[in-house]
Amino acid sequence: MSKPTNPLILVVEDEPAQLEMICYNLQTEGFALERAADGEEALLLALERKPDLVILDWMLPKGSGIEVCRQLKTQKDTRHIPIIMLTARSAEADRVRGLDTGADDYVVKPYSVNELVARARAVLRRSRPASVGEVLTYDDLIVDTERHKVTRGGKKLKLGPTEYRLLCTFMERPGRVWSREQLLDRAWGRDADVDLRTVDVHVGRLRKALLKNGQQDPIRTIRGSGYALDNEAD
Repeated sequence: MSKPTNPLILVVEDEPAQLEMICYNLQTEGFALERAADGEEALLLALERKPDLVILDWMLPKGSGIEVCRQLKTQKDTRHIPIIMLTARSAEADRVRGLDTGADDYVVKPYSVNELVARARAVLRRSRPASVGEVLTYDDLIVDTERHKVTRGGKKLKLGPTEYRLLCTFMERPGRVWSREQLLDRAWGRDADVDLRTVDVHVGRLRKALLKNGQQDPIRTIRGSGYALDNEAD
């Protein structure tokens, strides 16, 4: 089986030198990357690949960054993806416009690449905390992602690698309903050739581990949709 991918960042920039500089530094930090040079390509890749973060230039051919941001934030499958806007526009009105359109952060050119990488990590820390070594907590569950240690009610749990990745995914967004396809992407990797029924098998194994000490099942099955971590689980 494939290993799960590192956080995937879609970089949208029409200046080749800028694109290469950004991508080189992000790859050096261990991020997986997709590249786009115009608005149309950016939208297609975002819909197809569902990146964990989009770094988006304001001025683009075939659709401005603002329009790309607006479309991504109004579509169900992409509205949760955080966006960092890159622009030479430094006026307050432009920053407000970018943020009002749905951008999560705003970086003005010229910028330090180190600052951009730090901002990317900060945004991912909020949207996908397990990917940057954060401790995740939910009720009596604690996952130390740096040490790969899981406890429930103070007792250590032994999880297989796939069950661990599934639990991290659930704990990053308690209450969110994850489809089997989304869980497959997170736990196996976007290019894994795995049957969706395999997701059910591993969710079952995770449930068994979480119930080992007699606690309530925290994973809810939503018929026809997927699974969620919440207090309303049966």
